[in-house]
Amino acid sequence: MILVTGATGAVGREVAGLLAGTGPVRILARRPERVAVRGPEVDVVAGEYGDRDSLDRALRGVDAVFLVTNSPTEPDDERVATASAAAGVRRLVKLSMMAVEEPDADDFITRLQRGNEQAVRDSGVPWTFVRPRTFMSNTLSWAPGIRSEGVVRALYGTSPVACVDPRDVAAVAVAALTGTGHEGRTYAVSGPEAITAREQTEQLAEALGRPLRFEELTPDRAREALLAKYPRPVAEAFLESAERQRAGAKAAVVPTVEKLTGRPARTFRTWAADHAGAFAGT
Repeated sequence: MILVTGATGAVGREVAGLLAGTGPVRILARRPERVAVRGPEVDVVAGEYGDRDSLDRALRGVDAVFLVTNSPTEPDDERVATASAAAGVRRLVKLSMMAVEEPDADDFITRLQRGNEQAVRDSGVPWTFVRPRTFMSNTLSWAPGIRSEGVVRALYGTSPVACVDPRDVAAVAVAALTGTGHEGRTYAVSGPEAITAREQTEQLAEALGRPLRFEELTPDRAREALLAKYPRPVAEAFLESAERQRAGAKAAVVPTVEKLTGRPARTFRTWAADHAGAFAGT
């Protein structure tokens, strides 16, 4: 039995979908009604990381766990890893981020994930860390502006990032959950090319069949927009990350997807074509 967390998110949803039909899968969700993946061997259970009783129930009979956490304040990795150790889980695959292995990355979110990884190590459960670069799906935040004005607004339009399709991240995670030889391994995961926001805008325009305009945000405007949505430490972390991208720190391509799945990583052009409806409003 494999337990999947984060199954309403970009990667967890894909992990659950890939595992469904291959064997028994349990999905832990705070709001089970939002879980789209269903099937005869899919068991969706309600629970929260902060509720040890619900964790213990979800982990009963589980051999492997796919762990996704998002809270900037709660020790959720420690909670799940500790409960997993008590339940006798033999494999924990954690979704992390590529920046944790980069010495020049020292923003709030990166430091948080480094601590989260250490909590998993300290639990004693055999672990694998999947460390993706920026998700291609992050561009979905541009959808309202594209639909209403035909405009993409973002920082640093010419800075490249080897962004990755969440479906490819999920495929790497499933390989680590179901294959052998992954204990104690870390997997950096990128897309097949480094691409800029201006180039992403052009490829979205191709997918939509209509012109789009790119407007570069100033750092002050970007900070204002981020502070309206996130706590200050998180907003500042995003801005620091953008500065690292501008300096070229996120352009490196790694072959992990092909090595672990046997096929090349998807391009942004493919992702855009597959998700054009989200930007067109259909």
